[in-house]
Amino acid sequence: MTIELTNITKRFGAFAALDGVDLRIADGELLALLGPSGSGKTTLLRIIAGLDWPDGGDVSFDGENALARGAGERQVGFVFQHYALFRHMTVFENVAFGLRVKPRAIRKDEAGIRARVKELLDLVQLDWLADRYPTQLSGGQRQRIALARALATEPRILLLDEPFGALDAKVRKELRRWLRSLHEEINVTSVFVTHDQEDALEVANRVVVMDKGKIEQIGTPGEVYDYPATAFVHGFIGESVVLPVNVTEGRVWIGNQPLNIAAPNVGGPSKLYVRRHDMQVGSESIGLRGAVRHVRSFGAIQRADIAVCAGGNETVIEIDTPRDHALRTGETVELHPRRYRIFAD
Repeated sequence: MTIELTNITKRFGAFAALDGVDLRIADGELLALLGPSGSGKTTLLRIIAGLDWPDGGDVSFDGENALARGAGERQVGFVFQHYALFRHMTVFENVAFGLRVKPRAIRKDEAGIRARVKELLDLVQLDWLADRYPTQLSGGQRQRIALARALATEPRILLLDEPFGALDAKVRKELRRWLRSLHEEINVTSVFVTHDQEDALEVANRVVVMDKGKIEQIGTPGEVYDYPATAFVHGFIGESVVLPVNVTEGRVWIGNQPLNIAAPNVGGPSKLYVRRHDMQVGSESIGLRGAVRHVRSFGAIQRADIAVCAGGNETVIEIDTPRDHALRTGETVELHPRRYRIFAD
């Protein structure tokens, strides 16, 4: 199912949760809404689901007005952040719940319900837990059961609110891989909300980066990471080094020191953004140098704190470099950004 959102606005008192959002989600897409708390991503998800109503704008599913339908009529499966499983029901009955409460005229018979639940438990690879209760499951297992329950009624859209938020790092990684594989198998238009860049970049086909009720950038994971459209996107996605600079007639200055880099279409007080792993150490000089304050090793890389004199003030930046060029505390090094962006303040 294709979802079209046009000029969506939503206010809570004086706070603009959504401010003129336009978004098209393709049929069968797995899309991530990524942003910090308060960016509007969960509000947008709830409007798609019919759990919240916009103050203005249009929502359509396959060209039909979705706002004319209540939440129960939209054929949407919703997975909440904290699973919302019924603690007094077994895994089997949790998954069967949506099938059992359907109107009698369209409800499956008991054999049909049992067959559908077994099919879903097989799909999420947890058929062996059918007789257990939610309190007897791990966080990852509960999340997969919540997904199975959302899929039970055969929704045309699957919505997930922070699906990995309550899980530890190892389980998150496993569940990301599993969700990506599951989506390839079921091919349901799916939208998930996250504040974690790794969740979005590893799972989604496309990423929508949001801040303060607006969309900052839409693109594939590679596009939003490698070609950030705004300073916010560069700073929010990936680990960035940020240095204050001044651009005068195309020349870039850090304090009184000119830097031998280009700054097209930017002027005045600005900021230089570089990915931590793109700030290289070596003999090539652009006029940027700093003193190594601290070095620690992580596998194949070394992470260094380097003090740079920026605008008359010392700024300590953190960079990642290969361990084959060992850095020593106290030495002065030349810094060269392999890739960078400059955004006006």
